[in-house]
Amino acid sequence: MMGISSLVVFPFLVFIAIANSLVPLASSSSEYEGFLQCLDLRSNSSIPIYNPSSTSYTSILHASIYNLRFISPTTPKPNFIITPMRESHVQATVVCSREHGLLIRTRSGGHDFEGSSFVATVPFVLLDLIHLRTISVNIEDETAWVQTGATIGELYYRIAEKSRTHAFPAGLCPSVGVGGHISGAGYGILMRKYGLSADHVIDARLVDVNGRILDKESMGEDYFWAIRGGGGASFGVILAWKIRLVPVPPTVTTFVVPRVLEQGATALVRKWQIIADKLDEDLFLGLSVQALHLDPDHPEEKTIVISFLGFYLGGPEKTLQLMEESFPELGLMKEDCIEMSWIKSALYFGIFQLETDLSLLLERKNPIPPKNRYMSKSDYVHEPLSEAVLEGIWKRFNEVDEPEIIMSPYGGKMNEIEESAIAFPHRKGNMYKINYLVSWKELGEEAEKKHASWIRELYNYMTPYVSKNPRCSYLNFKDNDLGHKKNGTATYLEAKVWGSKYYKNNFDRLVSVKTKVDPDDFFTNEQSIPPLRSLAEAKK
Repeated sequence: MMGISSLVVFPFLVFIAIANSLVPLASSSSEYEGFLQCLDLRSNSSIPIYNPSSTSYTSILHASIYNLRFISPTTPKPNFIITPMRESHVQATVVCSREHGLLIRTRSGGHDFEGSSFVATVPFVLLDLIHLRTISVNIEDETAWVQTGATIGELYYRIAEKSRTHAFPAGLCPSVGVGGHISGAGYGILMRKYGLSADHVIDARLVDVNGRILDKESMGEDYFWAIRGGGGASFGVILAWKIRLVPVPPTVTTFVVPRVLEQGATALVRKWQIIADKLDEDLFLGLSVQALHLDPDHPEEKTIVISFLGFYLGGPEKTLQLMEESFPELGLMKEDCIEMSWIKSALYFGIFQLETDLSLLLERKNPIPPKNRYMSKSDYVHEPLSEAVLEGIWKRFNEVDEPEIIMSPYGGKMNEIEESAIAFPHRKGNMYKINYLVSWKELGEEAEKKHASWIRELYNYMTPYVSKNPRCSYLNFKDNDLGHKKNGTATYLEAKVWGSKYYKNNFDRLVSVKTKVDPDDFFTNEQSIPPLRSLAEAKK
């Protein structure tokens, strides 16, 4: 349009001339005129804004959608995409969207499992934070400020530029945005030593429903508590986190040991359940279960492969000693152990290749892992699964092409932090967390129905063997099957159905915070925290 790739917010008279080419959606053009005029009046600099007529609209929309389920002609699209260049652009977007009846969806990295950071069924603005990605690392006081449009990989890379002996406890997927990752808690291979990403947030900047920029002091204790593990999208637009870095040795040890069922893998998983959460806190031993096509002569056949993923904050000698003491059945050998720096381990576990080009952590055009269609669910386990239950899981892995289960051990630091310390509650008493995944490449509704049915049946099968009252789930593995708002609203009791699974007893405090800071529920999505609408609700 007009030879440019975006519609920059022009003075109102110029806008009138092109208004007819704007979004022909449900709201009237006068509403859109008012929205853009509001942006123009509230900003001293041009705000990058795109509509479906802009030549770059589709490429910007799709660039940070990692779940290809949400790239289809029938997926609802934003009326506008705004890619703010500065904090004041976010303030203007919040105020003007609220004034003109447009919903906001805020996208940090675009990995939302249910697409709620970039999809809505009513007229909405997509606030894409991709340009707000500055990272400032201060090694002297062991902190960093990171804007929420940055990725985990970018954060790791910038820390390593300054120090080989500092790190941050976060996830293994480099392309995940720090905004949603940290606000949902954020876990990774350092969690048994240091806890979660959100445990190390010491300050934050956010835009509230009134367009004000608040920090830890001005937002107050309850507000600051809620955005650490309670999902920032319910409470405002997180602009930046101030995080506390953690010490790591110059050299760490990693290993990946695959085993198949014929090698006694089921018995190994049974033993792993008993010891993984009790290992030295410097040792993380997770596992991944996949069904792989390994025999080229029989491509229709699949092999269950269980990979034990190890990470130790130290050298291989101590690693071997600890494993021999606790898990000799695995048969870890010296040649399985690889010494490397912490930053190289972050890349190694992201791509499972010994790659020396650390700039891959910065990659956005060809992200790690690659885009795909997928669904996910999660569980917490309090008692070891029997071999019979495990075999029931393996049997189901032959029914679809790309199933995976990831089991992440708890214990260590996770047992020491109180459930109410931040909004994330899943601490002591959990042996490990399960992430169920299924991916597929086929197009169309039938393929999605097939894989959705598979993961739902597996989830139902696991019901007797996982946490109960409530059956708990991890917020960052968002799952709308747990319950969601109908027509954009939910009562306290309706929301508690899924809210208690994500937040346990912290749900009520989150509702209280929401009621104070966003009583009209402007910051909303399918599973966001609802405000109390009446005194009657408050008494229930």
